[in-house]
Amino acid sequence: MKRDKRALSPVIATVILISVTIVVAVSVAYWMGAIAGGYTAFEQIELPSIYAKATSSPWDGWNITIELKNTGSADATLNNVFINSIPLGDYAAANVTITADGKDVESTLKTPGVLITKGNSVTLVIGLRQDTAQGFTAGTRIEIKLHTAAGKDYPTSVKLP
Repeated sequence: MKRDKRALSPVIATVILISVTIVVAVSVAYWMGAIAGGYTAFEQIELPSIYAKATSSPWDGWNITIELKNTGSADATLNNVFINSIPLGDYAAANVTITADGKDVESTLKTPGVLITKGNSVTLVIGLRQDTAQGFTAGTRIEIKLHTAAGKDYPTSVKLP
């Protein structure tokens, strides 16, 4: 009776073994790709344009316009601005204002900050009032450093007209 029973043919056994190996290899590849993708996301802010224009009302000074473009693979959050190495929050509110895409931003730029989603742009306008004690006078160069929640700094400068 046992002579009539046969096992799998060697060809079919080989095909099944190779199929299972391929399925396991593809599954592991997708799993590892998902893990690696979470660690390789990064922010990259570019500053395509920055310029300063003199204002006349309601106070004498300048509006510095900075375009921020996030070309990275993760969202970026701008959480501080330094002007001449001094945090924006340390300036008197009457001397410095900031807007992002036309909306007022808290002068200290603390949480939630300004969100720059991946692939998008935000326009910051920093209003400076003329103040010789702070060095805000016509013809001087202002150093601006933008700091993100990820700990990256993006320095730039502009000359006040």
